[in-house]
Amino acid sequence: MDALYHIGIKNAPHAKYAILPGDPGRVEVIATYLDNPTFINSNREFTTYLGTLNGVNVLVTSTGIGGPSTAIAVEELYKAGVRTFIRVGTCGGMQTEVVGGDLVIATAAARAEGTSKEYMPIEYPAVASYDVVSALVKTARETGRTHHIGVIQSKDSFYGQHSPERMPVGYDLKNKWSAYLKAGCLASEMECAALFTVSSVLGARSGAVLSVFWNQERVKSGMTNPEIFDSTDAILTAVNAIKILIENDK
Repeated sequence: MDALYHIGIKNAPHAKYAILPGDPGRVEVIATYLDNPTFINSNREFTTYLGTLNGVNVLVTSTGIGGPSTAIAVEELYKAGVRTFIRVGTCGGMQTEVVGGDLVIATAAARAEGTSKEYMPIEYPAVASYDVVSALVKTARETGRTHHIGVIQSKDSFYGQHSPERMPVGYDLKNKWSAYLKAGCLASEMECAALFTVSSVLGARSGAVLSVFWNQERVKSGMTNPEIFDSTDAILTAVNAIKILIENDK
């Protein structure tokens, strides 16, 4: 196999499963939960380790921030043989019951970004794969981790969310944010819509488990807003979900 242009893998790792954090700095941490973790390559925002779970090869590759680099990672990992993707990411809570330190398991993502529009018309939903969601939910329930299951929002601009009033299109950002809240979106992040859409186009499976860092809506409501920056629960949930999928796929 020729070296993949962006992620830089030169030899097919024969891995059908991949865990996708956004941050390259979390790749090595996640890899410690695999058996026999080995560094493969680092190029741009894409750092990759290879290990095993239940005797089966599993890759951990960072996607960087946002849809474009996530789509590239999924496309190239698919070329390398990956058919199941689980994003381990972070998010900000939107519904007031979603508190810092909780997990959000995304069933679908509002496509408030641009990458997915270059794959499918906007009417096509960005939906996670049922069996991946089921494995994540099963793990979260069995371990007793506080979690929420449902639709999240994927955006392109972090500061557009947090400082919409200084944006020329702030009126639109505020109105849409209000609509997402009323529709019940659990949390906001930047990669799931691209992951789900690209995976669907390729015929691959995907899902996501997100660590809630904070919730700005709780602040607006005068509620406590714990800020928790530990992704361990999300990592363990993804790792155990991969194990379930490996056993179910045998």
